[in-house]
Amino acid sequence: MVLCPLEDELPSPVLIDSLKYGKDQRFRLVSTEFNMTTYTDKGVKPDAGRFVTFDHVTFWVGNAKQAAAHHIARLGFEPFMYKGLETGSRELASHAVKQDKVVFVFQSMLEPDKPAEMARHITRHGDGVKDVAFQVEDLEAIVKKAKSRGAVVVRNVWEESDEHGTVRMAVVQTYGDTTHTLVDRSNYKGPFLPGYKPVTFKDPLTTGLPKVGLLHVDHIVGNQPDLKMQDAVDWYEKNLLFHRFWSVDDKQLSTEFSALRSIVVTNYEETIKMPLNEPAPGKRKSQIQEFVDYYGGAGVQHIAIRTNDIIKTISNLRARGQQFLEIPKTYYVTLRENLKNSKVTVAENLDEIERLNILIDFDDNGYLLQIFTKNMQDRPTLFYEVIQRHNHQGFGAGNFKALFEAIEADQAERGNL
Repeated sequence: MVLCPLEDELPSPVLIDSLKYGKDQRFRLVSTEFNMTTYTDKGVKPDAGRFVTFDHVTFWVGNAKQAAAHHIARLGFEPFMYKGLETGSRELASHAVKQDKVVFVFQSMLEPDKPAEMARHITRHGDGVKDVAFQVEDLEAIVKKAKSRGAVVVRNVWEESDEHGTVRMAVVQTYGDTTHTLVDRSNYKGPFLPGYKPVTFKDPLTTGLPKVGLLHVDHIVGNQPDLKMQDAVDWYEKNLLFHRFWSVDDKQLSTEFSALRSIVVTNYEETIKMPLNEPAPGKRKSQIQEFVDYYGGAGVQHIAIRTNDIIKTISNLRARGQQFLEIPKTYYVTLRENLKNSKVTVAENLDEIERLNILIDFDDNGYLLQIFTKNMQDRPTLFYEVIQRHNHQGFGAGNFKALFEAIEADQAERGNL
């Protein structure tokens, strides 16, 4: 690793054992092996307002009831909350599903072409993520700061109340047609949001199929058109006061055919991670460009969800019929050789990891395990990642080549490579 002032050119690689620097200096750690940068500077701590965690993710889809049922059957979610005609919602049906701290809300129209924005969104983008909601504290301070810096506020602060209290919310526009709802729950004790009622139907799949063990959202990835990633990064830094956490360039994230660049931004407490990707020039179309083409612009490409036992989680997801990318056998031959020279000992059984097609990325301090589903719909525009961390806060940079090759195999089948 190399310690470099952010405003300076990179020096010749120099290995260091400890990292000490003045609080007024801004530094980044550069991995010379992977062209990867881990940023140590959080910037100035916001004087008011705090981002706490991911709150929920809202999908706009053609049939919310069926989309929710699919996630219950394949991914092990449970029916949670509902809003529709029976609750007085005349335009939208909303089906919320839950697994531990992960809440997905699937929404669809109840009348032709209404709401018009949703009709346009589904026509252009297909089923996809419309909104990533963050739980916040001191909502007014966050919105005021964002406004002062030029952020587009789609809906100013409003309140919704029921017998459990009052929730305060606001909506800001981020990349593409994607939004962030900022949710202040400090005066609310209900299970989700006012206007929703608990689902009383007991789906037999929730007891008849094996439990999955997904815990919470780890990160959410947004794909950008070529040369638009920096604009998205700037938006988070400027309007939400996020900072850079990690980045990697196309010198590492490439195969024979395609490449990408990625920068991860995060809040001051580093509890919300938002990787932003863009395609880089290659011999053929990258997975990022494929997404942009089929989605019709920037949008959420995948959601990574944490587990504490990836072997059990993936075994049970496969038992439910969930499909995952297939990794070449050569990956595991190389992996075993590389682990022989590593300071890290992987606790999980490598034969099981290979059988399940799980990927491992590691450094001298720890490792992570990750796996990616196949696309969740006909348009190649949304998939999920399951991730388990062992003292490793990266994003699988060491696996990107194998992952790209697996995705390219699927792209080739679709005629899009």
